[in-house]
Amino acid sequence: MKCLLLNHPQRNPIRLQLQRHPLLAGLDEEAQEELMRLVTVQEGHRGEVLLEQGERELCHFFVLDGLLKRIVASAEGREMALRFIGAGDIESCYEAWQQRACAAYSIVCATHSTRVVSLPMGAWCDFLARQPRVQQTFHERIVQIGAAIVEHAVALLLLDAPSRVHRFSGRHPELVDQLPQKDLAAHLNLSAETLCRLSRRRAKAAVYCPG
Repeated sequence: MKCLLLNHPQRNPIRLQLQRHPLLAGLDEEAQEELMRLVTVQEGHRGEVLLEQGERELCHFFVLDGLLKRIVASAEGREMALRFIGAGDIESCYEAWQQRACAAYSIVCATHSTRVVSLPMGAWCDFLARQPRVQQTFHERIVQIGAAIVEHAVALLLLDAPSRVHRFSGRHPELVDQLPQKDLAAHLNLSAETLCRLSRRRAKAAVYCPG
């Protein structure tokens, strides 16, 4: 379901969530009101696609509840989850917008109930041009996201399967129980069977670990 925030039946609590979003901290009341008039609320279920790879109508997303995943598909149709995006974070087509290109990946709901607020990239970039502090914070986050994806890609090349699982579990313990095994396996470039076996092994080790 997509609905303009101004017309949404829960617009007041959603407005408060958006105002508290880390990226928007410090906006004055006038800027907040301007943004609220621009955004759309979208609620989806696991597997629902919010943006298709190859699409030209690019968007910027604020995640309020649930999880999104960024997926890239090869020419052969094989999919890989590049990153997961939780509440308080963003997903954006900024690089594609800069290059006047189509979306390089899909954005998909990763949990049974996900709520995001979105707006077109053109409207978002115009808004940023009038809000230099938010613009700087946004650019810093985009750089961080890019660096994390590159680091993950290198880890997939250099680490064996148990090490990949250990690394993800240590860095994102809050996601381990939220993500379906299929999604996590795709992110770690493992089969679901291999991930299940390694997860059971880690669970047994934790039970028998003294202290």
